Amino acid sequence: MMDKMIFGRYIPADSLLHKLDPRSKLCAILFFIGIIFIANNAVTYGILAIFTFLALYASNIPMKFLFNGLKFIIYLIIFTFLLHILFTREGDVLVNLGWLKIYERGLTQGIFISLRFLFLILVTSLLTLTTTPIEITDGMESLMRPLKKIRFPVHELALMMSIALRFIPTLMDETDKIMKAQMARGVDFSQGSLKKRAQAIVPLLIPLFISSFKRAEELAVAMEARGYRGGEGRTKYRQLKWKKMDTFVLLLVIFLGGLLFVFRA
Repeated sequence: MMDKMIFGRYIPADSLLHKLDPRSKLCAILFFIGIIFIANNAVTYGILAIFTFLALYASNIPMKFLFNGLKFIIYLIIFTFLLHILFTREGDVLVNLGWLKIYERGLTQGIFISLRFLFLILVTSLLTLTTTPIEITDGMESLMRPLKKIRFPVHELALMMSIALRFIPTLMDETDKIMKAQMARGVDFSQGSLKKRAQAIVPLLIPLFISSFKRAEELAVAMEARGYRGGEGRTKYRQLKWKKMDTFVLLLVIFLGGLLFVFRA
């Protein structure tokens, strides 16, 4: 079950997004996160939907894999939608059941915010799905290089974030193994009261924390044993190359922001 998580997982493939420079992908995604909040009507959300579909198609990642990964966050999206339905009381009343009133504004806001959340997750997941942790580290370090002038630990921060992203799928796999082991011993994670389910998670968390600390210690020992030293003077085997396609992708995202601004209500 946990092996279907898409966040933090890299899927090797021969696609346009895989060939892009990690710096252009990082800049494009940061810009997309900013402009997605410009959308506020059906036209702008339609433009975002087309852009998101084109980005997914260009990644060459199987759609079935992507949507299987969404099963883990679909409950959060539904919860967000219900919150707007139940607590937004603006506009005309569409449904009146006495104890439950659904307002027009609540329905539209629920749909728009849920779609914004969905697009955000899909597009940001493409970064890790199409970029290796090493490329992300190199890209982040290159973009933050000006901060070195004020003695900001750029290399250490980029490495730390890269390791964190790399270990997300590993922890998910570890969680899956521990869950299956506990279920084989008779633990039921899906039935019982909320209190019983919470109690059942405790035998899952303790071995997971122990395993995480053990992996972190092994990684630190392995890096020290290989004489790893970050920072100044460290050379790179793989050199980043900015191509025309990277410039085109950035311009495309900027054009998307302009379109959203024009069609914004």
